[in-house]
Amino acid sequence: MQPDPSSSIPSHVPPELARPFALTPRAVSYVDPFAELVPRIHEGPAVFWGTDVFPGAAGGGWVIRRNEDLKRVYDNTTEVMKRGNTQFAAMIGESWDIIPTELDPPTHSAFRTALNPLYTPKKMAELEQKVRERSQSLIARIKDRDGCDFIKDYAIPFPVSIFLDLMGLPQERMQEFLDWENALVHAPTWEVRGRAVRLAKDMLYQAVDARIADPADDLISQVLKLRVDGRPWSREEVFGHCFNLFLGGLDTVTANLGLHFYHLARHPELQRELREDPSKIENALQELLRAYAAVTTFRLCKQDFTLHGVTIKAGDRIAMSTPLGSNDPEAFPNPQTIDIERRPVHLTFGFGLHRCLGAHLARRELDVSLREMLKSIPEFRIEEGFKVPFMLSNVIHVNELPLVWNRRA
Repeated sequence: MQPDPSSSIPSHVPPELARPFALTPRAVSYVDPFAELVPRIHEGPAVFWGTDVFPGAAGGGWVIRRNEDLKRVYDNTTEVMKRGNTQFAAMIGESWDIIPTELDPPTHSAFRTALNPLYTPKKMAELEQKVRERSQSLIARIKDRDGCDFIKDYAIPFPVSIFLDLMGLPQERMQEFLDWENALVHAPTWEVRGRAVRLAKDMLYQAVDARIADPADDLISQVLKLRVDGRPWSREEVFGHCFNLFLGGLDTVTANLGLHFYHLARHPELQRELREDPSKIENALQELLRAYAAVTTFRLCKQDFTLHGVTIKAGDRIAMSTPLGSNDPEAFPNPQTIDIERRPVHLTFGFGLHRCLGAHLARRELDVSLREMLKSIPEFRIEEGFKVPFMLSNVIHVNELPLVWNRRA
């Protein structure tokens, strides 16, 4: 039986600010969270205590809904820290870091500086052909049908196959990775999530050890060549970065793809506009990334500070909700409207020094997917009568998306 989150509200939290956080309950909802839940939250206080904000754990944390305030906290490295925010190592009684995600300055700066050359736009552009070929091969399996389950047939296997290639891991292990990742991100209990952490950890260490013994042309081998503070990375540090790639490479692109194609399937007029003028796809992607920002990450308060008259105390968790920040009506007028001329500066990939290391690769995967699907698949829509299931968690997903179309003659 799960503990009642309301029973562990700290004494320093004003009762009127304690409420459930509708975006992260680790449950399926048939209500579009971006159309209904996010606007409702923006009608409330700028800062509130989400009783169930940290899925799977007793207690809760502070939710900051305004774009401007989120940026301020992203930049705050004096009173706020990232180390230990995911709790994955703690779940199995260990203390390794996810690199660079769970590092704080100045350690973060040293590792990020070492990693940046591996993830530049130029480096990611070199993957263009491989990314496009993966996309085309998956589309080839569905384009002669009358429809598909977009999530199962494309949104899941596409980014995972690219991740496996980058890591030099066999495609045959895709289902194992998916099972572990699903348990890590979506399982409601720490026991299930902890088991997945152990399995993923063991496999990634095996891959690291294999590259130590026999280097190859893959990302693990490249990381093994890096230096930080004048020394080689330790085996545990290389694993920590691999775990970071495992989390980011398997889940967030799938979430973005499902949400973007959910929108396109409901708005054939946008499909037509982008088909007629593919030069608009770049702007459209930027706006879709804003409107359907899917990730809530976390920070830990290490020193008391005040925001909008609310005292956030040392030890409190803070939810950094990109769905809220990127749909803040104070920052983006009419945020529920997709305006491809908006050119927004969104929070989908984070902000500041912790901005997502793999953002350039993710953007390339999403751009290629839009171009190849719109080029190869006729105008598509959601199967009539189907209720779209949204998995609400710290990464919001569309669980199923049956798309149908009329085959071209």
